[in-house]
Amino acid sequence: MSNKPMNRRDFFKNVAGAGIAAAVASGYSLASAMDANTPSDSNKPAETSYPQVPTRKLGRADINVPVLGIGMMYDTSETQIVLHKALQWGVSLWDTSHGYANGKSEEGLGIFFAKNPEKRKDVFLVSKASGARDSASRTDRLQTSFKRMNTNYIDLYYGVHGLDNPADLNDELKQWAADAKAKGQIKYFGFSTHKNMTACLNAAAKCDWIDAIMTSYNFRLMQDAEFMAAVDACRAAGIAIIAMKVQAGRSDKEDEKPLDRHFLDKGFTEGQAKIKTVLQDDRVASACLGMKNIAMLTSNVAAVLDKTELTQNDLEYMSTYAKQTCTGYCTACGLCNAAIPQMPYISDVMRSLMYNNKYGDVKLAKQLFAEVRSKTNVKIGSLDYTAAENVCPNGNKIGKLMLEAEKFLA
Repeated sequence: MSNKPMNRRDFFKNVAGAGIAAAVASGYSLASAMDANTPSDSNKPAETSYPQVPTRKLGRADINVPVLGIGMMYDTSETQIVLHKALQWGVSLWDTSHGYANGKSEEGLGIFFAKNPEKRKDVFLVSKASGARDSASRTDRLQTSFKRMNTNYIDLYYGVHGLDNPADLNDELKQWAADAKAKGQIKYFGFSTHKNMTACLNAAAKCDWIDAIMTSYNFRLMQDAEFMAAVDACRAAGIAIIAMKVQAGRSDKEDEKPLDRHFLDKGFTEGQAKIKTVLQDDRVASACLGMKNIAMLTSNVAAVLDKTELTQNDLEYMSTYAKQTCTGYCTACGLCNAAIPQMPYISDVMRSLMYNNKYGDVKLAKQLFAEVRSKTNVKIGSLDYTAAENVCPNGNKIGKLMLEAEKFLA
């Protein structure tokens, strides 16, 4: 094999004729097109024909994790080939949840581990206690996850899935985490957060028992000085940040594709540039993205294997672009929820719209919207949302969006 490095643009040119998915599925190895990145920990699976994605330290923990992880909000029994290919490239952080795909995400992983028991040690397995609000329900969900996934331990467990109230980081949760670790059921403990993230991160930074936090983290949120200060506080406390919602979707003002025009000349797609922007921030331990097929996996692996760094000009371009196109993007700050007391779930509705409009996941969007409707008797589209619009930092037309959600997701 030639030792001359090949950039990602040349790699895609080489496989364009057959298509990325077909080329990789038929055994085409990225190692034949790129220099391999030597993994920085010895726990990676021994794959000689594939380069391994880089790794980073998980906060203060004595372990490294891959900078690219897979978020599995779908039935993983249908994506077994993706799991195999992910391990070949060292994409071994697998993120699931008790509630994803009504349990079929964890069950699909159980199928994989039942057929490939030797692979369990190669996977940094992450799951979440969806809907749990006390120790008993948290324990029940953990035991169910063990049975579904054919494992007796989980590497990183988010004991609160979707933390929005810092007060929930209480002594009961702390004790539960300590007991689960002492029993060998989990190795590391943390939480995920989708809204009121700044307050949740700041509160966690004061807790010496939180190992990792999964939070939305992208080129748009990186413009929020208070949020980034909270990230700094977590880093100082030794808490690892796992980034989700890395792509940030598209805002209402993105009919054209200026990001594509800017980065394609450098050999990056828009999505790859967004991944590189997040991972160029070394406060992030890993970026977790949904990857349902080989093409998505290949594109994202190529982005992190490529050694080209974005320039300061590139990062400034992303910052300017984020500020110019912020309308339509919800940062889940929670200000709108507080502004309309009778409807404290506005950001949850916005999240359901994000999955529908930005990611095309209609099923998940309707599920999330149904959860909101189950919590309130208010006709969501009938309220006056002027007060919420007045406090929205991105100038979102919240009233219009609530009507849209009720029309298309109810």
